[in-house]
Amino acid sequence: MPMDTTSADAARQDATGQEPDAGGPSGSPPVRLPSSLSEIHRSVSVPAAGSWIRRLLAFVGPGYMVAVGYMDPGNWATAIAGGSAFGYTLLWIALLSSLMAMLLQAICARLGIATGRDLAQLCRERFPKPVAYPLWLLAETAICATDLAEVIGTAIALQLLFGLPLLDGVLLTVLDTVLILWLQHKGVRWLEAFIIGMIALIAGCFIVQLVMADPVWGDVLRGYLPSSSVVGDRTQLYLALGILGATVMPHNLYLHTALVQSRAAKQDVEGQREAIRFAGIDSTVALVIALLINSSILILAASAFHTRGQTGVAEIGEAHALLAPLLGAAAPTLFAIALLACGLNSTVTATIAGQVVMEGFLRIRLPPALRRLITRMIAIIPAVVVTWLYGESGTARLLVLSQVILSLQLPFAVIPLMMFAGDRRRLGVLATPRWQMALGWASAALIVGLNVLMLSQALLD
Repeated sequence: MPMDTTSADAARQDATGQEPDAGGPSGSPPVRLPSSLSEIHRSVSVPAAGSWIRRLLAFVGPGYMVAVGYMDPGNWATAIAGGSAFGYTLLWIALLSSLMAMLLQAICARLGIATGRDLAQLCRERFPKPVAYPLWLLAETAICATDLAEVIGTAIALQLLFGLPLLDGVLLTVLDTVLILWLQHKGVRWLEAFIIGMIALIAGCFIVQLVMADPVWGDVLRGYLPSSSVVGDRTQLYLALGILGATVMPHNLYLHTALVQSRAAKQDVEGQREAIRFAGIDSTVALVIALLINSSILILAASAFHTRGQTGVAEIGEAHALLAPLLGAAAPTLFAIALLACGLNSTVTATIAGQVVMEGFLRIRLPPALRRLITRMIAIIPAVVVTWLYGESGTARLLVLSQVILSLQLPFAVIPLMMFAGDRRRLGVLATPRWQMALGWASAALIVGLNVLMLSQALLD
């Protein structure tokens, strides 16, 4: 590493006034813990001088790796179902979710840089075991739900592009481990370049499809205005929670706090402040792009299906089949290519998030191949069972359900994040601004409130 752990910890102690390592027994020296994602920790050099743009570019990357989780196949299922059923009505939920994501990911970047710990490590260090271990289990559940959506989405894309049977595609997704291992071996910058390239491909595909769909842009803009109908309509609420769960993803909060530590920024106060500022710009710009892509999926579904009376389209395969007669022969091919790129992208980040969660909570380090296979096999089992028993209609429902599960898991990541971010004694001069804290807690309250409302409706039904 460019900087040894002892000197980095000492610099952080100078900047914040606090020792970042976990404390040992009373009277004993603190226990030194391994860095998060030690193989890439501080592996990307940051120029000490040069233009503002040059220094910013050194920090560009982690935000895009986080952003792919906001446009995975689960987003497609909820956006297509929401757009076809309710037109542009749920666009404001996508906007609200993205604004919340931008805020929370900026707080994640600050926490990771200021403490030198990721969110999983902080939970393990600062919560008692009866609290930390259930949080670990919930985080793993969220990652498996994410991976489930990626398995199904990638299998559907392979079916649409190559005619591969859905069940065969589900089983074939195990092979993406090879891609991930190769990219990880090349280094974090290769991973980031792959992710950014795939995002550009996805965006290009949707720009062309939107031109073909030719939506009424006035109606689109009105869709971004809040509507109270989501509270009174159970189906809208369910899909809104799915959009929320597919946008603000629990595992991304853990992942981002670790990825920002891959930059070898100066460890004095000014260097950390610059790192926090540039990391915030990186994630915000990346999430704006993710919002545009997610909106494009919903707008495409609304303009191609809802306005033509096709209000029951909930399956990705069905949407693909309807695009050709409505928009032309090129549209379904572009649709399938973008879906495959989303599946591959999300696969990379979910694997790394699983590594962060396992190492941080359990302090167990598994070989990347083994970790990937375990996560993927847990996701494949329900996907194989549902595909075998119910076919494509079952996988569509499973996709939306996986996103609702993510929404239900979200408070168990957001609340610890806000607790640590608000610890001004530990963060010192790098403490989270009070306005961000107020908006962050408001976001947490909104997430909890929507989840309670949905669960109460389900129980009273």
